[in-house]
Amino acid sequence: MTVSRVINDSPRVNDGTRRRVEAAIAELGYVPNRLASGLSRRKTGALGVIVPDVANPFFTLVVRGAEEVAWRAGYHVILCNTQADLERERGYLEDMLAFQVEGLLIAPVSDRSRPHLRMLTRNNVPFVLIDRSIAGYEGDLVQGDSVAGARRLTDHLIELGHTRIAMVTETDEVSTARDRFLGYREALEAAGIPFQPELVEETSALDPSGAHDATFHLLDLPEPPTAIFSVNNIAMVGVAEAARERGIAIPRDLALVCFDDIEHASRFHPFLTVMAQPAETFGTIATQLLLDRLAGRVAERRRIVVLPADFIVRESSGASSPVAG
Repeated sequence: MTVSRVINDSPRVNDGTRRRVEAAIAELGYVPNRLASGLSRRKTGALGVIVPDVANPFFTLVVRGAEEVAWRAGYHVILCNTQADLERERGYLEDMLAFQVEGLLIAPVSDRSRPHLRMLTRNNVPFVLIDRSIAGYEGDLVQGDSVAGARRLTDHLIELGHTRIAMVTETDEVSTARDRFLGYREALEAAGIPFQPELVEETSALDPSGAHDATFHLLDLPEPPTAIFSVNNIAMVGVAEAARERGIAIPRDLALVCFDDIEHASRFHPFLTVMAQPAETFGTIATQLLLDRLAGRVAERRRIVVLPADFIVRESSGASSPVAG
């Protein structure tokens, strides 16, 4: 009991005893069980962060931003990678409830994650959605403007003279894919270019091989596209690999644009024309929204933060000179 009081900085220990206990702790290298002490106080000092693909540079930066804000506020982060699998997502959420995390940040797998969010609500665990919205969910959300960004990327290709513009995307159960497809269609319609379903290929965003095969389908069309809009940077890798294997040069033979920048690659070789979202800021703002909830500093109403992206023109789209806007 005395050791517990020293560890928890209780005033009910005299100075001499405190010094002896602290010396023994240092000598033994003792590390207190934070989970056990947190459960007894119903304050674990832990936040959960759940993302669909930690290997995606976008989500890597989201996690980095979240962890930095959490650390400064005295919280530790438990990271879970669902690999876009609903069963994994449910299992991790159950684990987070068992560990009694104080709050959660989650980029859900898809619209089918709705029952998982209800589980959190039933257990009174505050959470904030990152990047992806869920139809019918009215909680806090930090997202990008995917519709406007996709429209701008497609407009750019149209301005360069392309009319056969393909899209490699995810299932429309993922809100970002749904919104980017909407922006793509709006740009085509505004330019008077008929939408052609055969130019849209749906694939998994976790593995470039799916986008690779999707690109082969597009290139095998009787009239293949002259430009491809990739839903994100993971799919872009598959598109570029397929083009290279077919001996198709980017941008000479095929223009390519995508969502999200690859930070270190763009510094080494600025090649991709992208809609670069401030991924780390997604994490920092979402964590601050969550901390506000935990501290009781906000009312019950929903808060939505929409972060603009930077349109960066580089070589891959075939434009004459790199610009940003």
